Amino acid sequence: MAGGKGTRLNALTKDLIPKPMVPVLGKPLLERQIDCLKENSITEIILVVGYLREAIINYFGNGERFGVSISYIEENEPLGSGGALFFLKDKIDGDFLFVFGDTVFDISISKMLEYHKCKKADVTLYTHPNSHPYDSDLVLADNCGKVIGFDSKTNVRDYFYANNVNASFFIINSNTLSILTELKKLDFEKDFVCELIKQNFRVYSYSCTEYIKDAGTLDRIEACENDVKQGVVKSRNLSNKQKCVFLDRDGTINKYKGFISSHTDIELLDGVADAVKLLNNSPFLVMIVSNQPVIARGEATFEEVELMHKVIQTELGKKGAYINDIAYCPHHPDSGFEGEIKELKFDCDCRKPKIGLVKKLADKYNIDLASSWFIGDMSLDVQTGKNANMHTIKLPSQANDKQNIEPDFYADTLLDAVKIILNR
Repeated sequence: MAGGKGTRLNALTKDLIPKPMVPVLGKPLLERQIDCLKENSITEIILVVGYLREAIINYFGNGERFGVSISYIEENEPLGSGGALFFLKDKIDGDFLFVFGDTVFDISISKMLEYHKCKKADVTLYTHPNSHPYDSDLVLADNCGKVIGFDSKTNVRDYFYANNVNASFFIINSNTLSILTELKKLDFEKDFVCELIKQNFRVYSYSCTEYIKDAGTLDRIEACENDVKQGVVKSRNLSNKQKCVFLDRDGTINKYKGFISSHTDIELLDGVADAVKLLNNSPFLVMIVSNQPVIARGEATFEEVELMHKVIQTELGKKGAYINDIAYCPHHPDSGFEGEIKELKFDCDCRKPKIGLVKKLADKYNIDLASSWFIGDMSLDVQTGKNANMHTIKLPSQANDKQNIEPDFYADTLLDAVKIILNR
């Protein structure tokens, strides 16, 4: 989709070029996108052009100069973010990418396609957490990743929410185009995807950590340029090994209050948002790994624990910080609790200090555990990190820590722990 005018970028475009041709370190946005597609062996490209289309057509031509094949759909009037899909009804058979022309990205598309096919999806949306979910359109998905709707940034959010932002990068199967019966202006999410959901098409969210950012304002262009120069854009691609800081939850991120069974008891510790923000701006991913036996004990439901995590994501997001992923163990090996869930009472592989959850995240995000860290307030957390061959930092504990396992480092706060990591 390369028909944007780029009103907010007028200082750069000066009404002489369309938004997708805005330079990022001297190279047009659209050319950077085509470079990434080519690296992913995608060489057949259709550009939807409108405003100042000649600037795009004259620059790219048939694509031969860039090692790809380019054809064009010309909008004679603006058709919104989804109207031009109508033109594809007789052009494409099977899965195709649908990409907005105002983003900088470097994504391992084969991994996304593998997920799309595994879910037998009709549409897969690339989603991710960001530093400003409070003013972003959010994707609502169930625990299996199936999309159930959208939470518009214009909504009054007097509730807690998951930081799952629509990144405007999609895999679509051509069978979905059957719902388009006439050429008209469409909003891609509201008019197309929501209608697919209503008609029981399979729409999924692919939440990932690779680099994709909207470059629609001058500040965002500058941020993208800095990320390109520092190698952040390329390094986040999951074809490269990642580094991660794994965090315990209770007593590390939120105040320790014993076994927490209600989201109303989640209260962030001082300095946690600043610590997480430092990690967000570093080469490290940041993820939560937590034991939540309150589920097996019958003291909290899965839904309540998920709501606890929405509280954490919402409160961090208000301060410009985010968690890349959250994994928790709902099991408990001991029986004898009133109201316990029998099927969750067994000796599992995911309960810390076992490393099932860590390994699952490491496999998903291609994490090099030897270059990663585990931070927690209990010896249990230290042992988890050691079992996974990670570096470890222990924080002061408010709980009765019966073990005394020596970490690599001690720190008084999470912020101090993060500074230890980044200074090394």
